[in-house]
Amino acid sequence: MKHQHNFVSWFRNSSPYIHAHRNKTVVISFGGEAVLDAGFEHHVHDFALLSSLGIRLVLVHGIRPQIDQRLAKLKVRAQFHQHLRITDDLALQCVKEAAGLVRVEIEALLSMGLANSPMAGSGLKVASGNFVTAKPIGVIDGIDYCHTGEVRRVDSTAIHAQLDQNNVVLISPIGYSPSGEIFNLSAEQVATAVAIALKAEKLVLLTEQGCCNPANGDAIQQMTTVEATVFLGQYPVLDHNIRLPIKAAIQSCQAGIERVHLIDRAVNGALLLELFSRDGVGTLISSTAFEELRPATLDDIGGILELIKPLEQQGILAKRSREKIEMEISDYIVLERDGLIIACIALHANAACQFGALACLAVHADYRGAARGDRLLTAAYQKAKQLGLKTIFVLSTQTMHWFIERGFLLSAFNSLPEPLKVLYNPQRNSKILCKAIG
Repeated sequence: MKHQHNFVSWFRNSSPYIHAHRNKTVVISFGGEAVLDAGFEHHVHDFALLSSLGIRLVLVHGIRPQIDQRLAKLKVRAQFHQHLRITDDLALQCVKEAAGLVRVEIEALLSMGLANSPMAGSGLKVASGNFVTAKPIGVIDGIDYCHTGEVRRVDSTAIHAQLDQNNVVLISPIGYSPSGEIFNLSAEQVATAVAIALKAEKLVLLTEQGCCNPANGDAIQQMTTVEATVFLGQYPVLDHNIRLPIKAAIQSCQAGIERVHLIDRAVNGALLLELFSRDGVGTLISSTAFEELRPATLDDIGGILELIKPLEQQGILAKRSREKIEMEISDYIVLERDGLIIACIALHANAACQFGALACLAVHADYRGAARGDRLLTAAYQKAKQLGLKTIFVLSTQTMHWFIERGFLLSAFNSLPEPLKVLYNPQRNSKILCKAIG
């Protein structure tokens, strides 16, 4: 029964994301290491599932280890500079062989459909082609990169035409020049250029390791592009397996991609967990903060009611009707996370008497312990100062110590302004706390 309950809960929580992603364009990039992994079939099944849910899917694969394997068989040492391959004539032959083989292998796996499911045998249509026009990198720092190139143009019209036919588009990290030359490209750069050209809603980079803070090893759940840039500056020797995806994410966001996800490909089901759960399992990079602190609007009333209902049932908060919240909505400040109201606070101001009353401070149970209550309290302070208030009052039955730790003082009933005395409910027997606005 517990397993069934967990499934039902997950499925209900994932339904908004299923709806939100339908008919959206998502570019997913993965390295050649992923293709060699024995568990790559699981990723392919997830790709097929995403497509079946109506996501317009573009896959960009890498081939670096496959090229290295071919060079090793020829007893030729792979040459790199600044983590970019120097592609001479022999290496280019290996590039062409690796790209062709990997593309065929992925197409074959996608053609299997979803194994052990009602979709088994319903293979996807896969489209590949010369969608990427490239140009040579040339000579940098005295190093001739030969046939290593960079993206010059992406034929977004041709790719959209394939997506419109419900095809999955598969793109290899090679490009062609108008004169017929072939260039070896960086898979991250191709994925970035394709996502930007298509104006994709998301770019997903399946990485070889998780994005963690080198200082403490903690996983990084989210960063803005500014924070990501600072992060790269703080850790200049960061492993290129994560540095390159972060740089690709920054470039993509700056070019208009709303969200870029960095996901450790070794996590089972990571792609589904990242796209169909609120907190995901990877690192989200976006131009703006994932959590937004802002004034409430009428559209937030449902979310506020859902947030405070458990606290009202426990007697922590006084009950409020939808009509009351609607009348006082301009007093509320909310913290929104990916469309969910996860915290709120209200400041009921009396400008004539120069006081304010804090109310309805609530944080979702899943998001406590990260100073979100402090963020809301600080926002209420700032609003009180802007309104010229002198004192803030709080009536609390169970959270008085939290406020005392933040500078509030216990006070007597007679210290309340007359408007608050009228509203005081003796049956709740709330403790009275106050704090001067400095």
